[in-house]
Amino acid sequence: MHKLIANWNYPTNISIGAGRISELSVACKDLGIQAPLLITDPGLASLPMISAAVASCNKAGLRCGLFSNIQSNPSGRNIIDGVDAYRAGSHDGVIAFGGGSGLDAGKAVALMVGQDRSLWDFEDLGDNWKRVNVSGMAPVVAVPTTSGTGSEVGRAAVITDTERQVKKVIFHPKMLPSQVILDPELTLALPAKITAATGMDALSHNLEAFCSPAYHPMADGIAMQGIQLIKDYLPRAVENGTDLEARTQMQVASLMGATAFQKGLGGMHAIAHSLGAVYGAHHGLLNAILMPYILKANQQVIADRIDRLSHYLCLKQPGFNGFINWILEMRCDLGIPHSLSIIDIDEVQAEHIGKMSAIDPSAAGNPISFSAECYAKIFTDAVNGRL
Repeated sequence: MHKLIANWNYPTNISIGAGRISELSVACKDLGIQAPLLITDPGLASLPMISAAVASCNKAGLRCGLFSNIQSNPSGRNIIDGVDAYRAGSHDGVIAFGGGSGLDAGKAVALMVGQDRSLWDFEDLGDNWKRVNVSGMAPVVAVPTTSGTGSEVGRAAVITDTERQVKKVIFHPKMLPSQVILDPELTLALPAKITAATGMDALSHNLEAFCSPAYHPMADGIAMQGIQLIKDYLPRAVENGTDLEARTQMQVASLMGATAFQKGLGGMHAIAHSLGAVYGAHHGLLNAILMPYILKANQQVIADRIDRLSHYLCLKQPGFNGFINWILEMRCDLGIPHSLSIIDIDEVQAEHIGKMSAIDPSAAGNPISFSAECYAKIFTDAVNGRL
């Protein structure tokens, strides 16, 4: 095993290795942050890792505050409350700490503290991002505690518009955190089920990026290696949560997925975003369940690409069908349900979900431009386990 400790500067500054969380205060100071607001979710806020992070910052002479009033799928109201807390505490930077919810909320708050427009004015449509007052954005240090979203290297945040029951992607190139600390020790306590769901989320990012028809060979290479790492290390991380090598490699695979998906995502995320907004279900678990159904729906245009990928992964049974079988076998081994009905999602809102999915921004990256009716059918197949 190589010594898994390094400093990278692609796609941003990244410190990786066990124990690197001890460098949090230094990372803040390097960015000129003297009074950070640590933003995380309520579940993490009560854990020793958060109190230790706040204490270490304060001990280093920083005035560190804490905000954790966010949902598992952060809402616009959560971001407004975070901005209020930032301003009330006279903070000058953000530590985004946690899984996707904490990271996305932290990045969105850092964006909004210097804006006088609504959050929704910066939805990832057209050139909305040019509306941002860049000088008002706060610097961000990102500390992921799961290995799924890769939000620590993302230039966007997924926020739920609760009034319209829809998830929206808020985007600006400078939302990419300036410093990332990847410390696998922060993921050791993740339960097996969350490890599996978040790991499958990382797979969905790498896989949909790889299948996107856009031209981006660099993203393709990153995605292929990310999938290889997940194949090798996700089962190990689920089986033995204290396997530090597996935890480290899964953090890297997650980061690689979010780096690759600047090429595009696809139907998995289009439906998962819609279901997350309507049902509030776990995003990674939704992608994990939807994965084979979307692959099958896209088979006619991705079969050759998946065939190449299957050979790269050295699957026992190469080709499209062999790849699908590998996905199904791994999902079963990880305890991922085969159908959405098992997590209490029925097909009553199929038409609505189909319409939402067809206009979701992620749908633009799907290999086939599915209609709302096609998305509704894929959804109902996933509800009923019809592959």
